[in-house]
Amino acid sequence: MATAKTTWEKAFEYASTPVHGTLSRKTRKGLKLQINEGRIYESATIFLGEEFLRITEKKGKEMVNTYYDWCQIASVRTYGETED
Repeated sequence: MATAKTTWEKAFEYASTPVHGTLSRKTRKGLKLQINEGRIYESATIFLGEEFLRITEKKGKEMVNTYYDWCQIASVRTYGETED
């Protein structure tokens, strides 16, 4: 049986692509990511750690890191453009 962490990792892998030479992943172009019905991330870098998830965003001249406990993630939502 899959753990919640394994399930969420699959969702984040779908929503991102690997960053060459690192363990981080970048959100796919045109895709937005939302965790637990909270803030919507766009152009973020994701780090899938063993004990936590880290989302890094550039805000002006600052880098902002947000950390999530795998056990506290209840939902993951992705937003993408349609091909109409």
